[in-house]
Amino acid sequence: MTTDTEVRERVLEAADRLFYAKSAHAVGMDELRAEAGVSLKKLYSLFDGKDALVEEVLRRREEAITAETMKYVLRASSPQEQVLAVFDWMADSSGTTDFRGCAFINSYAELGPSSDRVTAVVRHQKSGVRGAIAAMVEAMGKPEWVADSIFLLFEGAMTNTAITVSSEPARQARKAARFLLEST
Repeated sequence: MTTDTEVRERVLEAADRLFYAKSAHAVGMDELRAEAGVSLKKLYSLFDGKDALVEEVLRRREEAITAETMKYVLRASSPQEQVLAVFDWMADSSGTTDFRGCAFINSYAELGPSSDRVTAVVRHQKSGVRGAIAAMVEAMGKPEWVADSIFLLFEGAMTNTAITVSSEPARQARKAARFLLEST
């Protein structure tokens, strides 16, 4: 017998795949139900609607991306290379036709104005990324504006890697971040 936890996991995995590939607006609950192999009644018993699903998918994505990015940061040989490692992660994660950019930015663009739940998750994630970059930059003794600038480089590069279907924006942003770190 399948437990609610297992069914919930299946639904979240299917929602993550479909929402990232097609967008949350484009995916109907019936399509999600079919992909996850659950009844519509079961789907609504687990989640009170699409916003709840998007919220949970984004929370899970945040955990996974943070863990993956930290692998790059922890392998870096110096504080400066730790900061730059976030761009290495991005370059390695992008540049393919199935890469659609930042799921958080995409979700906010779709649902943010009408969903306080999605907006809160996206703001939390962006604050976390900025905070992680700021902590690494501060550990190097650099001013706060440098961290803010590197965060903006990161966000801009993330968007452009999706638009250009290339990891080159991540590499260019890494060079700009290096310049900032070395010139301050």
